[in-house]
Amino acid sequence: MSKRNCGVGRLGGGVRGRRTRSLLRAAPLLAWLALLVPAGALAAPPIPAPAKGAPAPAPNPFLVAAVEEQKAADSDAKNVQRRIDQIDDETEKLLGQYRTYKSETESFDAYSKQLATQIQSQAEEIARTNAEMAEIETTTREVLPMMQNMLDTLARFVELDVPFLLAERSKRVAGLKEMMTRADVSVSEKYRRIVEAYVVEMEYGRTIEAYEDKLGGGDDRTVQLLRIGRVSLLYQTMDGKETGYWDADKKGWVVNNDYQHAFREGVHVAKKMGAPDILLAPVQAPKEDS
Repeated sequence: MSKRNCGVGRLGGGVRGRRTRSLLRAAPLLAWLALLVPAGALAAPPIPAPAKGAPAPAPNPFLVAAVEEQKAADSDAKNVQRRIDQIDDETEKLLGQYRTYKSETESFDAYSKQLATQIQSQAEEIARTNAEMAEIETTTREVLPMMQNMLDTLARFVELDVPFLLAERSKRVAGLKEMMTRADVSVSEKYRRIVEAYVVEMEYGRTIEAYEDKLGGGDDRTVQLLRIGRVSLLYQTMDGKETGYWDADKKGWVVNNDYQHAFREGVHVAKKMGAPDILLAPVQAPKEDS
């Protein structure tokens, strides 16, 4: 397909119209002369053969002018056609650029709308974050005293509880108190550590354990201790001759060798040397609240 037939829509039609008008204006002059001059007037009269040695007859000036005019018209038509083809090429190029720019503009518009939506979402997120930060400051002021009360309660609980693993538990509480004064530890980490200590203390009430430690209470003897949850704490000397238990009412140790066999069975269960079984152990009687 030629370039002149590739025009699109009204633009292509305009190009073809201008080309047709240019060709009409550049039509050969002989067609007009055929209308103005009678038939046969342009025909060259028969020229008699020149006599031998005679000069050649002069050309018909009318024909010479017509031929020159025709040549000029043909040259103009070629120039016009060349210009039309050039304009046609430039038009198609501009049309292609227009379509490309239009497509890019639509893409930029869609991208701009998407960015506007994201910016709005980010602005809302910033507003929510600022509101949460303000709430965090208020929560921090309320949580810190609460955590301090939790820590004080835990320390008091360890002090009044059955004295098993007393050094370990007291050290844990002391570490938490020191942590509460540190500015490089976040509030969330402080809270996590305190709750973790509560969980450890809670687990003591659901387990049985046998270990060696000093008897305490002014008695520095190293004995074997048996803790049955939090309900009972028994001891036995390393030679097995003395057995006793902690009396919560008296806040002291009571010697009672009747629990010697029960103590040994409990140690076997705690160390997983024997199957779990019912154990005989001293248990403080419940008291009514006053």
